Amino acid sequence: MTLLTPAHHLRRRSSRRSHRVPILLAGVVTTLSIAAIIYLLWPTWRSEVTSLPDRTPVSVGATLFNVPTMAFRVKMQKHSGPQERVDLNFQYPSLAPPERPKHVNAETIEQTGQPIDRIFLSIAAHHDALAPELRLRTIYPRYLMPEASAASDGLTQQAFRDGSPYANEDLFSASAPELSARCTRDGATPGMCLSERRIDGADLTFRFPRQWLAQWREVAGAIDQLAKQLHGPRS
Repeated sequence: MTLLTPAHHLRRRSSRRSHRVPILLAGVVTTLSIAAIIYLLWPTWRSEVTSLPDRTPVSVGATLFNVPTMAFRVKMQKHSGPQERVDLNFQYPSLAPPERPKHVNAETIEQTGQPIDRIFLSIAAHHDALAPELRLRTIYPRYLMPEASAASDGLTQQAFRDGSPYANEDLFSASAPELSARCTRDGATPGMCLSERRIDGADLTFRFPRQWLAQWREVAGAIDQLAKQLHGPRS
């Protein structure tokens, strides 16, 4: 039987302590290393509300347009670069982009009126289709009634024949200022007008209520102004 002396006990305790010290040191070093890594990798940015740019440049039919960002009607179209088509809307008569729509629920929808105060505009690549000016001179006359009447001061109205592709529509035209619009007639819904023009590789289609033709000169001026704002002076 081996007898343990006090000196032997001291050596065993010293040996245990000598093993613990490196382990504790390694643990401290590891903890400090992990803390340093977490500190370095921890995100330092803060969430900020980024505002959209006032205008977004888009290319339609290889033609550049500088579009007010808030004027886009389709969310997926709200980006710069080439696009086949963009759909826009503007307040009338200010021609400013519309404000964000107010929240409407089932209880307030009947109380919240929806005034027709917008000009809708679609810009699409025409791919060498027949130009609006040629359609006005060569296609529409085939389907128009021979009689024309004065709709307003300087504005002429001519009805399309029944059974034609444009039945229940009228063609309005003027030269000073220049305006041509094909309009549906009032019925279950108010009549709407469509006016087209071509700029380089894109066709612009403006839509507005027929009742605005009572001030057709202002409407023609608004169409010209929008075209200039989006692309520059009309050539």
